[in-house]
Amino acid sequence: MLTVDLTKLKKIRESQMSLREMAQQIGYQSANGYYYLESGRSKISAEMLAKVATVLNQPIETFFTEREERDEKDDL
Repeated sequence: MLTVDLTKLKKIRESQMSLREMAQQIGYQSANGYYYLESGRSKISAEMLAKVATVLNQPIETFFTEREERDEKDDL
């Protein structure tokens, strides 16, 4: 299953700009809203990920990683 690699996203963003600068670039009034996306506290939409990729001048595929699906019985 493909998932967004938030660690990689953060690392690339930190090499180019601050959290506050990114938040402003994609339309947030404060850094908190973007922080929630980057930390995984809020889900990042495909549209927002596309904006982030554009601001960071990266192909959107850069931020995806393959993750093994867990068997539901592993959660029991």
